[in-house]
Amino acid sequence: MKDTMNILFCGVGGQGILLASEITSDALIETGLDVKKSEVHGMAQRGGAVEAHLRLGERVYSPLIEPGGADVLVSFEMMEALRYMPYLNSNTKVILNTQRIYPLSVATGLENYPEDCIERLRSLGLEVFPVDALSIAREIGEVRVVNI
Repeated sequence: MKDTMNILFCGVGGQGILLASEITSDALIETGLDVKKSEVHGMAQRGGAVEAHLRLGERVYSPLIEPGGADVLVSFEMMEALRYMPYLNSNTKVILNTQRIYPLSVATGLENYPEDCIERLRSLGLEVFPVDALSIAREIGEVRVVNI
């Protein structure tokens, strides 16, 4: 077993990526693990990319996950998962919210939204776990908990 575990959260501003990483981090700290976290907000307020790196283990020295180093990718938006492919390796597990949030370039017709996000990830030999988190949140009557 590795000395550390690396979890990468990604999505679009407003989806609760930072809150989800904070809740996960706090829970892991309670177990006695050393946890380091780093966040990139970018254009979060304008629907831009947001990421949070979470590293845990007996002793962790850096909060940043190196390319190819993610053990788990938690993507809150399908296309965003493709942006973080450089962080994945053949053993990475991908938890993928199937919600689509179209960036301005797609909404204005300048680009097409990739229809094959799941297939592209699986073509790398990755285990991909698609989750319709928005539908689940609607079923329980609270869409604000999509990120939980």
